[in-house]
Amino acid sequence: MENLAMHISNGIVNGPVAAVFAVIALAAMVLCVRRGRQHLDDRLAPMAGLVAAFIFAVQMLNFPIFTAGVSGHLLGGALAALLVGPWVGALCVAVVLIVQALVFGDGGVAMLGLNITNMAIIGTAVAYLLIAALLRILPRTPAGLAVTAFVSALVSVVAAALGFVVQYQLGGTADLGGNIAALAGTIAVSHLLIGIGEGLITAMTVLTVAKARPDLVYALRARGPAASAPVPAVGGVR
Repeated sequence: MENLAMHISNGIVNGPVAAVFAVIALAAMVLCVRRGRQHLDDRLAPMAGLVAAFIFAVQMLNFPIFTAGVSGHLLGGALAALLVGPWVGALCVAVVLIVQALVFGDGGVAMLGLNITNMAIIGTAVAYLLIAALLRILPRTPAGLAVTAFVSALVSVVAAALGFVVQYQLGGTADLGGNIAALAGTIAVSHLLIGIGEGLITAMTVLTVAKARPDLVYALRARGPAASAPVPAVGGVR
């Protein structure tokens, strides 16, 4: 079971399914590049580099989940979506996953499409949908931003993990005897605990940035009804 988790290793899912998700991941990354260019400016471009570097560094630090017998680390989808938006955020996470697979062997190279789909695409997309919804109903205060960051990070981790369950159902190489529900339950519970850790890290990081430079938090300056409210309550801007 220790191999049936995020950062899927080679041989966990069969070749045809891995190839299909490689195509899906590539198409999604092309779309992210095209849409991300529309948002890049003198603030977002350097911020994207910092976000990718931070996610890479924090992903190297694992925290134990004693009740589940596994360890977890930041996936970064919610953090990236909050700071640089969904399109550039997904690219940041994907770059981190590619470097980890090619340089550190963390996740199989043949499984990159699966890992990118789960963590960069599903994780970031689910996080940003929640961020957009929560920032419409929660006050734009440090508490409101913290709750948004925590909830979006926690849910995005579980969603990314359940993406793996779907992939394993389609092409898992080990026979579970049709007991995919048990796998889903195990994966969901362990990643729920991991999501709590991710939520705390994400909330603390975003609050730190927002208090110093709220203009660098993409979610606070995104266009739309949710962005019409002033930001000084979060950042203390003079």
